[in-house]
Amino acid sequence: MTKEEKLAKLEDIFELEPGALKEDMELASVEAWDSIAKLSLIVLIDDEFGKKLSGQQLDAFVKVSDILDIME
Repeated sequence: MTKEEKLAKLEDIFELEPGALKEDMELASVEAWDSIAKLSLIVLIDDEFGKKLSGQQLDAFVKVSDILDIME
């Protein structure tokens, strides 16, 4: 899966327009980065990548690139 495809999946779960996310963006600046988005991310990572995310891992994410890194 390409970086662009991963970003598109994140934009989908965050309900953002295509192209709205950039990998160097701070998550704190993404209005949609809330508890619902975090739960959706947990499900996405589990379903698509077979990985389990903990609350500590979520809290450690600072930039969009941190999420992309876990999607490997």
